[in-house]
Amino acid sequence: MNKSDKIFVAGHRGLVGSAILKNLKKRGFTNIITKTHKELDLSNQQKTASFFAKEKLDYVFLAAAKVGGIVANNTYRGDFIYYNLMIQNNVIHQSYVHNVKKLLFLGSTCIYPKNAHQPIKEDSLLTDTLEYTNEPYAIAKIAGIKLCESYNIQHGTNFISVMPTNLYGPNDNFDLEKSHVLPALIKKIHLAKLLEEEKKQEVAKSLNVATFDEAKVILSKFGISSKNIEIWGTGKPMREFLYSEDMADACVHIMENIDFKDLIFHKKEVRNTHINIGTGSDITIKDLAFLIKKVVGFKGDFVFNTEKPDGTMRKVTDVTKLHNLNWKHKVNLEEGIKLMYHWYLKKLDE
Repeated sequence: MNKSDKIFVAGHRGLVGSAILKNLKKRGFTNIITKTHKELDLSNQQKTASFFAKEKLDYVFLAAAKVGGIVANNTYRGDFIYYNLMIQNNVIHQSYVHNVKKLLFLGSTCIYPKNAHQPIKEDSLLTDTLEYTNEPYAIAKIAGIKLCESYNIQHGTNFISVMPTNLYGPNDNFDLEKSHVLPALIKKIHLAKLLEEEKKQEVAKSLNVATFDEAKVILSKFGISSKNIEIWGTGKPMREFLYSEDMADACVHIMENIDFKDLIFHKKEVRNTHINIGTGSDITIKDLAFLIKKVVGFKGDFVFNTEKPDGTMRKVTDVTKLHNLNWKHKVNLEEGIKLMYHWYLKKLDE
């Protein structure tokens, strides 16, 4: 990529997109195009086509998606498959139609089977049954990988798919109902600490309500008190976490240095050309909760609600392919949680 090439970051206000935008600017790229959802609805075929025809883009980072945690994925199943399919179909197809030099499609490691061998290699894709709670989202992302591969094979495009592990960092979603586990735990533990310190007004502010009485209803719903916090499941599932700014660095590295032809290892059947992006190490949800507790400074306890689902018991990626492409993560988990918590506190003060 040249510094003046026209680069579209789709989903620039999200967790990954905002980090990619920051990374590109840091590297000196000056011609970056962004659009909010209100300015451009990428699930709308006609509007997306008109945008690509007008802008004549060189590179596209497709980080726009409808995302959420286990509750949101299981509750809004239709929304998750429909909107993700529409967004990626429109952007990938228009990138082909308008001769985009290279596209990077961001998926998720939830594409892999529930009982995949650990650590998960890229060739585990489509070998067994998916985890039920996020199956619609996973199927949409699998379709995106296959769309990129198929267009590359048929049309000679240069579209690359990357599968990030669980991400966290600045601009994450801290909504208690719809967020992923790490930001949800940070918010829960922060609220419990405020209760511990009897800072009722700050609790209400953190929950964006006017009074502490209103806050108490929300706190009760999510099992948060000054003495303990409810966590769904047994706490035994193991998860891998990658800091979002590391993820962004990997994406830009791949966009600058890797082409689709570099990812073809079997000429007869071209498949599993996607790249896992992760750390290759994992932690139990219980240990994660205690690590966040240490960073936040909460003194209470955790109550694990074993009547709630655990989801997949272990999910850690094999990052051999990524390391062979000369990239490795830099931020360890405790350091990343400290950075994220500092960002969260700063946002609350704004």
